[in-house]
Amino acid sequence: MAPWFKKKKHPSPKTDPQPPNVENPSEDVTPANNNDQLAEATPPSPEPQEETSEKLDAQDTADNKSQKPTGLFKRLQQRLTKTRQSLTGSLEVLFASKGEVDETVLEELEELLITSDLGVQTTIKLVDRISKKATGISKFEDLKSILKKEILAMLAVSVNEAKKFSKPHVIMVVGVNGVGKTTTIGKIGAQASQKDLNVLIVAADTFRAAAIDQLAIWADKANADFIKHKENSDPAAVAFDAVKAAMARETDLVLIDTAGRLHTKTNLMEELKKIKRTIAKLLPEAPHEILLVLDATTGQNALSQAKLFKEALDINGIALTKLDGTAKGGIVVSICSELDIPLRYIGIGESIEDLQNFDPEQFVEALF
Repeated sequence: MAPWFKKKKHPSPKTDPQPPNVENPSEDVTPANNNDQLAEATPPSPEPQEETSEKLDAQDTADNKSQKPTGLFKRLQQRLTKTRQSLTGSLEVLFASKGEVDETVLEELEELLITSDLGVQTTIKLVDRISKKATGISKFEDLKSILKKEILAMLAVSVNEAKKFSKPHVIMVVGVNGVGKTTTIGKIGAQASQKDLNVLIVAADTFRAAAIDQLAIWADKANADFIKHKENSDPAAVAFDAVKAAMARETDLVLIDTAGRLHTKTNLMEELKKIKRTIAKLLPEAPHEILLVLDATTGQNALSQAKLFKEALDINGIALTKLDGTAKGGIVVSICSELDIPLRYIGIGESIEDLQNFDPEQFVEALF
């Protein structure tokens, strides 16, 4: 996560003795009662899967700091192996037997692109562009080069531009259950802490105690402050108290977790709108970002989710997780070409470094 400004870190207490008073909250907000103390859960033992991620990253530990970008690219290249093999393997064999781009090659290309989850509309557009340049293609490397250029042109519309920083900078994280919201929040928070930003992580998913406990673990790993209320509290009240606390503490970054919800359930989507309205009563420009987390392994369903969330909320960023576990990495191209929402992060593994800022050129190089 790119730092917004350089700042010397000042230690701040993990918990407040008392929550800030909520004075005259709106009728939307259920004020926290005396039992809703702002506290930090005692983190249990580290999650077992972290050991796996450490093994995955072992090959990169020899890289020194100046070589770190190379290590990150190697990691991205490795995690996209399934998609790369699916997309180019069969096509290379077919082209070798044909020696030219004819109707058979174009049909095979179309099938491979759809199988890789580029989507029908994006695939038709891409194959049409390739067919117009077919006469100039005499070897497979030429075909691959043109594919790279055309895909890059589609990805370039979703450049990860830096957001203007406001202090506190509030990011509200949304998405359906199981997409990786909690781990994404933890990784963003950890990367921000490494940039000497003060971070506050907020457990506004109050419906599952396990979600609060998991978020507390990540807050501890990220060296971030942590705010929660008791289970089943009003999520909007948690967000309200957290933003007020962040303003009092002069916190740099606030990351608000929300309950996973089916994008087809109107009442649940309305609750997200309520959280957004409540935050804006304290900071009119907040939340500064609404980050939608999508699971790459769900393919075109992720695209459907994005469209419905965009209708309900002013989504202005996407984090695409689990790219390492799928052969359908083409969903990245589909999202960038069909949605007017910047793709800000891609998740390619379990470790903190495996959440990367999306770089179109680096992604295409790793893909091919």
